[in-house]
Amino acid sequence: MLSAALVHRDGNRLRLSPSVHHLTDLLDRSPEQVLEAFQRSQVDDFGAVVAQMGAAGEPLARFFTELRALVPTDHAFARLPYLQPVALNRLFLDLHDHVMSHPVWLHPFFTRFFRAEFDAAQLGAWSLHYFNQIKNTRQCVALAIGRFHGLMGLPYGVLNERLSEITQVVLAQLVADEYGVGMHSVDDYPSLAALFDARTHIGMYRQLLDGLGIPFVGQDVPLLPEVADNVLIQRLVAGDPEFSPLEALASVGLGMEWGVPEFFSLLLGGVLRFAEREPVDLTPEHLVVLTAHVKYDVLHALSVMLATALHIQDDGDVAVVKNATNMLMAGRYGMMSGLYRHVFGEPCPSLHEIGLAPRHRVADRRIEQALRRARREAAPGCVIGADVWRDKAEMPFVFG
Repeated sequence: MLSAALVHRDGNRLRLSPSVHHLTDLLDRSPEQVLEAFQRSQVDDFGAVVAQMGAAGEPLARFFTELRALVPTDHAFARLPYLQPVALNRLFLDLHDHVMSHPVWLHPFFTRFFRAEFDAAQLGAWSLHYFNQIKNTRQCVALAIGRFHGLMGLPYGVLNERLSEITQVVLAQLVADEYGVGMHSVDDYPSLAALFDARTHIGMYRQLLDGLGIPFVGQDVPLLPEVADNVLIQRLVAGDPEFSPLEALASVGLGMEWGVPEFFSLLLGGVLRFAEREPVDLTPEHLVVLTAHVKYDVLHALSVMLATALHIQDDGDVAVVKNATNMLMAGRYGMMSGLYRHVFGEPCPSLHEIGLAPRHRVADRRIEQALRRARREAAPGCVIGADVWRDKAEMPFVFG
């Protein structure tokens, strides 16, 4: 049965512990209500960040004031439109609405899973194949870090290196959180034994697999073609020179972070319902990969949004950011459709079949050509049905 540290009964209702999820009534909500709750909370959270930027004496306000003091008032950095709190908040609301209104966050897989409409074998199939996505995400952030360096063409003169470094630091914190190796001084540096045994998100996910009774020797399987596509799309936009550093930053931040707390909440809810029904003995340690993503990814999204604002000069750059997120969300939608077909053995509409809004379509075909090339370069033994997948015409994108 479920640990009392996870849930408790309130009459006929199941309540989550506040240490597990801030929505203690998560299981009483619809998927739409869960999404709405995160949309509201993220707007509030970013509003608090904006308030800090505009409040004298706040460390964040002081940080940007000190940077401005290094350059004249007509300098490109001083004229950055989104360093002003009102403009920054307007940019956030625009980009946040663009990302969170995409249909991927209420994909049929997430909504069905949240209702726990699966059996033990289907739960196991999901857990193994979604693991392949978890394994590869942090590498995309590492690729994006390398896009910011001393040879890139930033327009800020004496502040070029400083703003590049700030961007690298924000992304590096994401990587450190994913790998569980954060440190702040030499005294914090772990021993080699501790370093090799770091509490990575991959390790956290293996705890979930352990809780589901899947032995270590059976936890690593070849990728489904749709999962492979999503992994490659993330890697391409983050690291391929076909895409700009701004696109790389948008892809690993806005396109990857804002929706994660919401759909991980749906996954968490489904696992809890299943474990209560069967029952299965699950503890907070087994589920920490799901609960950690709800907490950490809020912080990740806020920090990357602020870093992204440092690289947006005009409306054209805003359009570039939106297009980068469209590529990422299309890849994720395709992945979840592939998982639906594999796990449930039933058809699932693709992004092409649901009437995707024009604003969420991909504006050009660079990603199509890059993905075709990357499919051909992938090691065949890593992908199920690789011979067919490499040459298939179908793409997860809707162009327009």
